[in-house]
Amino acid sequence: MTSSFEKSLSSYVTINMSKKILIVEDDENIAELVRLHIADLGHSLTVRRDGESAWQTYRRARWDLVVLDIMLPGIDGLEICRRIRASEGPYTSILMLTSKTTELDRVLGLELGADDYLTKPFSLLELVARVKALLRRTDAMANPTAVHASLEFGALVIEPGSREVRRDGKLIDLTAKEFDLLLFFARHPGQVFSRLQLLDQVWGYTHEGYEHTVNSHMNRLRKKIERNPSEPTLIKTIWGVGYQFTGN
Repeated sequence: MTSSFEKSLSSYVTINMSKKILIVEDDENIAELVRLHIADLGHSLTVRRDGESAWQTYRRARWDLVVLDIMLPGIDGLEICRRIRASEGPYTSILMLTSKTTELDRVLGLELGADDYLTKPFSLLELVARVKALLRRTDAMANPTAVHASLEFGALVIEPGSREVRRDGKLIDLTAKEFDLLLFFARHPGQVFSRLQLLDQVWGYTHEGYEHTVNSHMNRLRKKIERNPSEPTLIKTIWGVGYQFTGN
């Protein structure tokens, strides 16, 4: 018999399948860099270089995310953003790219409905992190019941909606990233993840020089949730590989 947790986890995995992303950027070099880095995430990508073709392409399909430059030939990015938000159908996240740096440009984009904003030149690692965050938000909006369902592992209870964790009924004070790390583990019980995989999935970037970040967060998390942090049972170290959440 399938448990409520297994059903929630199944739904969560299902909605995290490959996404459809429309990249709208008139600069050929920037468009190609953006395409290459987002392609590594395994999603379906389409690139358009002008506003009119971008808008017509958007209208013909259902998109999970639009990476949208403001300065475009023909229809500009702000107008496309306005049209997307005025159209009916499932919600599409919008990440705006622009070489403009004034506060007015940022405010206009956000007021028209953009979800996030990156100013050129931008870090490609940051771009990928922002894309991942927006797609996670899209998943949550598409299936809020599954994403926010309580996760129970004996005396440990995790509430994704309120971002609260309790053990033996007592509230545990976690930082935002500690909670994200624990939630990721709890949604993948039994699986072993390397430090680089955790950096990618929880922090949104992969860089070998930052593996110590995982170690320090793991140490603090264990001190808060384990009964005996020196002999952890909830999150075990798999030597030479990484970490595994057991829930025991």
